[in-house]
Amino acid sequence: MKPTFPLRAGVFLLGLLLLPLLAGAHPFSNVDISSLSRPQAVWDYLQLGFQHIIPLSADMAWGLDHILFIVSLFVLEPRLKPVLLQATAFTVAHSITLGLAAAGLISVAPSVVEPLIALSILFVALENLITDRLRPWRLAVVFGFGLLHGLGFAGILRDIGLPRHLFYEALVSFNVGVELGQVSIILLCWLIIGWWSAPRPWYRQRVMMPASIVIALVAGWWTLERVFFV
Repeated sequence: MKPTFPLRAGVFLLGLLLLPLLAGAHPFSNVDISSLSRPQAVWDYLQLGFQHIIPLSADMAWGLDHILFIVSLFVLEPRLKPVLLQATAFTVAHSITLGLAAAGLISVAPSVVEPLIALSILFVALENLITDRLRPWRLAVVFGFGLLHGLGFAGILRDIGLPRHLFYEALVSFNVGVELGQVSIILLCWLIIGWWSAPRPWYRQRVMMPASIVIALVAGWWTLERVFFV
């Protein structure tokens, strides 16, 4: 691997992280969505999707559960191509259910969706602990859980809404923003631990297993909390 490659990836990551900052804080502060122009809707919903994963203002919801899900995918096989493929499958899947929910064709109560999202994170983290490599079925599992997470993303759009005259443009932009947020998390993980530690013989014992145990404990607590205390 050329030593300049991590630097180039870091510059690319920095660009993705700074992208939403160009337009300020919350993209929908005092904005009537029914009056949005096409460019404004594309830009605002792109920011909304990105900032749901990586919030850049205090009034944005923090997408920590989705971040932990992506990190769980990453630590098992920290090469960029496999994890980006999984993240893309996740995005395609949540785009389907998010679109159906935004169109009013399906509706599932948050009291059902949120515990299941926590369970999906727990499942992936536990799978990391009992397998020694990325299995072929992981992509199908990620796609299935992506359908579930899409119902969680729908809560964000339910609060803000989608402009009826730009429904598809806004929906696609939101999903692209989510994907950019996920890619940023993946690249950040790769720059911190992936590119130099993954080939090491101690990676599984010192990195993957401790990270998966912590994620499993957090996800297990979230499951109990969302079932019994919310």
